[in-house]
Amino acid sequence: MVSAMNRPSSSEPVDLDALAGELRVSVGKLLRRVREHSQSDDLTAAQKSVLLQLERSGPATVSALARAEGVKPQSMRITVAALEAQGAVKGKADPADGRQTLIDLTPRCRKALEANRAANEDWLVRALQAQLSAKEQAQLAATVGLLQRLADF
Repeated sequence: MVSAMNRPSSSEPVDLDALAGELRVSVGKLLRRVREHSQSDDLTAAQKSVLLQLERSGPATVSALARAEGVKPQSMRITVAALEAQGAVKGKADPADGRQTLIDLTPRCRKALEANRAANEDWLVRALQAQLSAKEQAQLAATVGLLQRLADF
């Protein structure tokens, strides 16, 4: 068996334990480098997760957010309250059920998320251009689908 990083040919078996470790370290380091260019240092991981959930799925009740994030509604209320205090989200009555409050991103927050994402992607494009040859860029492009499949597992 050969290490994942030093594989001479595709016909030799891969040491999956080594591959898993190398992948975890490499992806973690890449995420840390991307986060260094992030503008959202004042948000907790839970707050960032809620903002991304709202951006992806649209307005939701506190209970729905809690289910999506796998936390208790009481914990989610605290997270949402902190985001409201920062002006990142706002609540409005659910048109289908006035007893419910739908939480949604504010326009200012939506713009900030878009700007942050653009800055992260700009850094990543520069890194791809500076660190990888055209052939390596093509190899990486071919692996994105595999990484997505792993992320969806």
